[in-house]
Amino acid sequence: MNPAPFRALARVVPAAALLLVMTACTDDSPPPSASSAASSSEPASPHASTTSAATTPTGRTTAMNIRLTLDGHHIAATLNDSPTARDFAAQLPMTLSLRDLNQAEKVADLPRKLSTSGAPEGADPEVGDLAYYAPWNQLATYYRDAPYATGLVILGHMADGGAERLATAEEITIEAAP
Repeated sequence: MNPAPFRALARVVPAAALLLVMTACTDDSPPPSASSAASSSEPASPHASTTSAATTPTGRTTAMNIRLTLDGHHIAATLNDSPTARDFAAQLPMTLSLRDLNQAEKVADLPRKLSTSGAPEGADPEVGDLAYYAPWNQLATYYRDAPYATGLVILGHMADGGAERLATAEEITIEAAP
């Protein structure tokens, strides 16, 4: 009996078995989207039944519709689906006094610190953004362009027209959208 064919077979079988195992463990299905992953692995917001996640023109995911009142004018806004934004939403409704900062944003002290679990190190805000500035425990709302800031967490965005009203506002009321 010739042992050569058995030696060749002894080399091929383990390689074929390894290839089979690796192929079986490979998942060719597309990764879940951010909104489906968040909805299945994280607890839903108390407002999740009335709103659904959407994407703004800037690509930021939103999860909750809110209403801002600036000098008696109602402005629509949305909060994103982040732990910090959900923690902020849990404090609503609230009315805050605004102070101007750098002729670009209005800031207000929040009643308590927000969770920054999983938040990025900082953010580059856009006009109309609502953000949390963690080092000072402040809500920051932008009516002009501002640079990247370490410790800034974007919470959401105002609808068109909100930033213009914000520039002169001295008080803001924030509540869940009716």
